[in-house]
Amino acid sequence: MSSLERVAELRRLIDYHNRKYYVDAAPEISDREFDFLVKELQQIEAAHPEWITPDSPTQRVGGQPIEGFQTVRHRVPMLSIENAYSAQELREWDRSLRKLLGPEPIDYVVELKIDGVAITLIYEHGRLTVGATRGDGERGDDVTHNLRTIPSVPLKLNTDQPPPLFEVRGEVYMTRAELVRINRLRQALGEKTYENPRNLTAGTLKLLDPRQCAERKLVLFAYGVGAVEGIRLTHHLELLQLLRQYGFPVNPHIHPCPDIEAVIAYCESWNERRHELPYDTDGMVIKVNDFRQRERLGSTSKFPRWARAFKFAAEQALTKLARIEVQVGRTGKLTPVAYFDPPVRLAGTTVSKASLHNADYIAQKDLRVGDMVVVEKAGEIIPQVVRSEPSARTGKEVIYEFPKTCPMCAAPTAREPGSPFYFCTAPRNECGGQVKRRILQFARRDAMDIENLGKALVEQLVESGLVTNLPDLYRLTLEQLLTLERMGKKSAQNLLDGIAASKDRGLARLLAGLSIPLVADSMADLLAQEFGHIDALMNADVERLAQVEGVGPERARHIWEYFHEPSHRDMIEQFRSLGLKLSEQKKVAPPGLSGSALAGKTIVVTGTMTQFDRKGIEDLIKQLGGKPTGSVSKKTDFVLAGENAGSKLDKARELGVSVLTEEEFQRLIAGPLPASE
Repeated sequence: MSSLERVAELRRLIDYHNRKYYVDAAPEISDREFDFLVKELQQIEAAHPEWITPDSPTQRVGGQPIEGFQTVRHRVPMLSIENAYSAQELREWDRSLRKLLGPEPIDYVVELKIDGVAITLIYEHGRLTVGATRGDGERGDDVTHNLRTIPSVPLKLNTDQPPPLFEVRGEVYMTRAELVRINRLRQALGEKTYENPRNLTAGTLKLLDPRQCAERKLVLFAYGVGAVEGIRLTHHLELLQLLRQYGFPVNPHIHPCPDIEAVIAYCESWNERRHELPYDTDGMVIKVNDFRQRERLGSTSKFPRWARAFKFAAEQALTKLARIEVQVGRTGKLTPVAYFDPPVRLAGTTVSKASLHNADYIAQKDLRVGDMVVVEKAGEIIPQVVRSEPSARTGKEVIYEFPKTCPMCAAPTAREPGSPFYFCTAPRNECGGQVKRRILQFARRDAMDIENLGKALVEQLVESGLVTNLPDLYRLTLEQLLTLERMGKKSAQNLLDGIAASKDRGLARLLAGLSIPLVADSMADLLAQEFGHIDALMNADVERLAQVEGVGPERARHIWEYFHEPSHRDMIEQFRSLGLKLSEQKKVAPPGLSGSALAGKTIVVTGTMTQFDRKGIEDLIKQLGGKPTGSVSKKTDFVLAGENAGSKLDKARELGVSVLTEEEFQRLIAGPLPASE
């Protein structure tokens, strides 16, 4: 056998054993024997690089890092699937389908909903040419360089007669065991560990260097198709069988159901069994089996009518509410926080505490210190206490009372009339807790952006008495900083340099950092553009303030009251004497950009942008006369949607609001976006 013939034989053997391992789950050789085959192929190809082809198994390791991601428009949109949360909702969906299809029977196919990242794989004449993320459903990121490194992703279809075009839809995921392996390595290196497999999978697919992706063991399950040429399929089960034949792993837990009651029974059977799987799931996907029925049912603007995702109930855990502590915010508001003993695992993370929000929340849920409580993650993200278990009480539980004095400064606390909130009554600059929070708000990146000023250092500065108010930051000296624990000369000088650099941030950034009631970053920018200088803003009456677009009477009153409090006016004067810039230049559109299309328009930016960061693109919208806002309503003119746009994109489609991609945004403003730094 010649070397070239041996190359062909090795590739055939490697592809065969890959399918036996990933598709059939019936490996015939050991990992060691498989590695020997790959190594032999690598050696021959190293001696004859002209024989290397893109679909060779040796090419999975990946080449050089790419410079950035390209956007791919999906030939067939990757629609979301509407959720159902109960058996009754599934029955209602079934009835709606029967109204559309008439008396003919409907059979379903039920699959596990893998908690991973949706991708699409395009094969032209049997060879993988493009792999992309779902993105916003219309466009996604080209991540072919990373998908090629995943062993369960076929580089070519396992057939001698491939169709001209075959687009496969699937889910890339990571097992929990692989997450543990990676985290152990990171712990050994003293690096921060990852919280859950899904987020790590998503981050891995967005790496620019495919060699890094190859080091993490991602896996594919295929479950559908997009654009297809040269093949006619009539049923979903038939498609799944074809996917297996072509070499794609298909989840083994797929169940045909003759009616909706069988669907419900199968879904409910997995509510507990899912924890036995080596990967995470968050529900089941139910699909109409017959493609001809699917075609007649069609889709809405957001969802296919022929599919539903049955979401498992939020994962809950029972633990003890060991204690309640209050946090003091920058305005003096006391926020109660529950601490659990023991901490519990929920949705892939360890939960040790949760906000209890305010006094009414605690009273309504009848929460007592020492109670056994049920904890869940709202939307599998935010920990919350669902309820207490009164039947488990022993009599030792204690009804919680808010502290009569502030835990940070010992000043009296008081409940605001008509409000569920308690506040520290100390003057703002006399409560260390408030001062710390205000400094962190002031120094954050989107405000004064003071480098090297983190939480631990802020605590030292306040507790040592070196900083009692915001202007004190600009009076710090090298000698003072060197008295702090673990503060070296270089670190101290770096902090002073960061503080000095912040003096020139301008009025908008200053207003964003001052904790003015009802003035967030976007409103701070509007006020700075409207008045241009702090003196004009402070001298404006309530009526003049209310005339600013988006301010209104209530916000105008809060702004006026803030700047007419003597301590605040004194603070501004101190900033003036310390050399801070208290003015803002009017923004002018960059050369080559046209603001006419955005002038006066309300625009919501959502999702991850590929060519610009979120703040940068919102700043550009402002420069072009538009108004970026955070929520979608009927008054929204455009939604600029990036990858993983989520609920805001869904709301825009529901309300009929125009949705723009980054490319369409560029065309709208008649010029390219400036390169991100």
